[in-house]
Amino acid sequence: MAETTRRRPKPQAPAAILLTPPGPRGTVGPAWRGVALGEWQAMTGRVSTYVQAGFLAAVMLAGTAGPGDTAGWFEKNFYMSGPRYSADVPLCGDSWPLGKIRSNFRTKEGRFWNSDLEIVDFLNVREVAFRPWVPGAIPRRFCQADAIISDGARRPVYYSIVEDGGFISASFGVEWCVVGLDRNWAYNPACKMAKP
Repeated sequence: MAETTRRRPKPQAPAAILLTPPGPRGTVGPAWRGVALGEWQAMTGRVSTYVQAGFLAAVMLAGTAGPGDTAGWFEKNFYMSGPRYSADVPLCGDSWPLGKIRSNFRTKEGRFWNSDLEIVDFLNVREVAFRPWVPGAIPRRFCQADAIISDGARRPVYYSIVEDGGFISASFGVEWCVVGLDRNWAYNPACKMAKP
């Protein structure tokens, strides 16, 4: 006797339970196939009408914005006076910028790199450039020196003294980089970004 194999019936998915009845007043239809062509066209017509209205509103709003006006007489005389730099920047060899570099170097090495390195002395201090950029830029004096480090190494230091570069622009600021000890790569490569 030949054995007949019976196929198991496929499990059927439960019938979809509609949240609202299908039809013109219902919000959930059985599928897109059930949506009548007229309803689909009406829906796309409404969407395209909204898109056209939004585009027209954007064009009208852009048309009302005119070119920006410059500062008026009142603003120029009392408020927008522009930068007034004196260009009276300390010299490269002054004690204030060198002391600031020495102090900040000791703080950076001790706090962030767990190192006891310090700058012992500066040699061959010289100016590289003063205000090398356009006349309206913030005045900077670019300098170079050789720093004697506490480990006995002699390393080049590039620094700039910036007018109004201190805390809340109330005083001068100093930006500096010691070649070989720029561990956070702020002025990489080899302190090139600290130069003019």
